[in-house]
Amino acid sequence: QVQLVESGGGLVQAGGSLRLSCAASGRTFRYYAMAWFRQAPGKEHEIVAAISWSGGSTYYGDSVKGRFTISRDNAKNTVYLRMNSLKPEDTAVYYCAAGSDLARTKSDYDYWGQGTQVTVSS
Repeated sequence: QVQLVESGGGLVQAGGSLRLSCAASGRTFRYYAMAWFRQAPGKEHEIVAAISWSGGSTYYGDSVKGRFTISRDNAKNTVYLRMNSLKPEDTAVYYCAAGSDLARTKSDYDYWGQGTQVTVSS
């Protein structure tokens, strides 16, 4: 069992930056692939980024490539999402998720956080 708690969301102007954090409970965190998804009002969940258990492999959604960076610190049981050059279309609730393998779809992840709101003003 893994419990996930996101933090770091907020209101930022277009072009600004934020760093989201996801703190995980449990000693097995290091064995899970981790991902960030987001959901904007009226839209489906969209994968933002994912990282393998070791941090050696990453995946980014097309809309965030070159602007967002996912990383993890297994000693701190934490995964991060650095978001630069934010755009109004990045506005969404951002969720942290844990799964057995690096994957791109929501159904591949077993554990989810409660989400943190990111709002980008124009």
